[in-house]
Amino acid sequence: MKQYDLIVIGAGPGGYVAALRAAKLGASVAVVEDREPGGTCLNRGCIPTKAMLHSSQIYHDIRCGGPCGVRAENVSIDMEALMARTREITAKLSAGVEALLKAAKVDLFRGKGVITAPGAVQVTGEQEATLTADRILAATGSVPARPPIPGLELPGVLTSDDLLRSAQLYDSLIIMGGGVIGVEFATFYNDLGCKVTILEGLDRLLPTMDRELGQNLGLIMKRRGAEVVLNAMVQSVEQAEEGLRVNYDQKGKAGSVTGRAVLCAIGRKPYLDGLFAPGLAPEMDGPRLKVGADFQTSIPGVYAIGDVSSKIQLAHVASAQGTACAEALFGDPEQHDLSLVPGCVYCRPEIAAVGMTEAEAKEAGIPVKTGKGLLGSNARNLIIDGDRSFIKLVAHAESGELLGAHLMCERSSDMISELAQAIANHLTADQLLRAMRPHPTFEESVSDALLDLRSKLRA
Repeated sequence: MKQYDLIVIGAGPGGYVAALRAAKLGASVAVVEDREPGGTCLNRGCIPTKAMLHSSQIYHDIRCGGPCGVRAENVSIDMEALMARTREITAKLSAGVEALLKAAKVDLFRGKGVITAPGAVQVTGEQEATLTADRILAATGSVPARPPIPGLELPGVLTSDDLLRSAQLYDSLIIMGGGVIGVEFATFYNDLGCKVTILEGLDRLLPTMDRELGQNLGLIMKRRGAEVVLNAMVQSVEQAEEGLRVNYDQKGKAGSVTGRAVLCAIGRKPYLDGLFAPGLAPEMDGPRLKVGADFQTSIPGVYAIGDVSSKIQLAHVASAQGTACAEALFGDPEQHDLSLVPGCVYCRPEIAAVGMTEAEAKEAGIPVKTGKGLLGSNARNLIIDGDRSFIKLVAHAESGELLGAHLMCERSSDMISELAQAIANHLTADQLLRAMRPHPTFEESVSDALLDLRSKLRA
């Protein structure tokens, strides 16, 4: 039996970051992981999908004559090579996580961790061990969700995990869900010439984000040949002669679409299978572990971070929570604003957002003004032959403080942090305009949006 200050179950972006921070603060730490270090994001989510999207864009540009000026209509795609490159990237990063844990003198146990009692974890599988600690941190992440829709058990109905394990290129794909996962896979398969149909139950793609982002993306996807069906509630999936038929209801009208495969991309659910021994039942918040402001569950000394307990399931949220939790447990807690969460979608053009939308502010009774910068004449956007893009900023109508930023342009995922820092520090449009932005960059359009915002604030 080994005693530690902290046992972390799960080596994903929340777990390994928490372990490294706790070790840095002088704690003795063990991490239990039954799969590859790095978790879902690194091995079955963020990283492989972005690697695939990078490859598919190169293929699309060559086949269709993109900004590189080279066109080869008969070029073929080698899916085996594409997936091999993706696996190489994830393996390298996973090995890097393991090396970081080793360098920090964090003990990594390969196996499944079960919390048998407060302060006790049983490891089974590749390594067998009984571990004890003053504190236990659950960071087991999430898995793809499958709603109780008839036919989802049929062969050819896939999750994102299934697609990332496959090297098969489908000539037609139906995607259930127009959120982040659905949109990114739609972009990938559309790039490769697959006939893509997106079925979204609400009135726009990316329904949790600013309305203009989803509406504009829908227009772009349709122009690229994808079919986007909104207000479509899937009723069933059935086998058909030509593949799989998905039946849906669209405002009381029945419809159907057929494809070779179906991607169920309606979200993810916390992974709790076998985490707690029988008889040890923590309090739940719906499907998630219920935690307090200090990340502690209802079981004393047992904490939880990331997808297993958070309403926002993003890798950087898990990492931020992991850092905050470790610092609260083993050091002087720093000030972390965990309510300000940037969200990024790696479609084309990229989408990134942080803070409040105009609609959310108005619903909360906050008077706002918005400013917009269009990238139609932005030099960088013209150089890459970019699609219709914009930057939209939301500010308090009286104080002028920035409340939200919603970007739809290339490199927006790299630009959003500047605006997140501005919101966190209550900066105004005037203050943000004091710094010049280099030319030629996409970020110049942030200045355009700020100038438009300032003129409306002063009107």
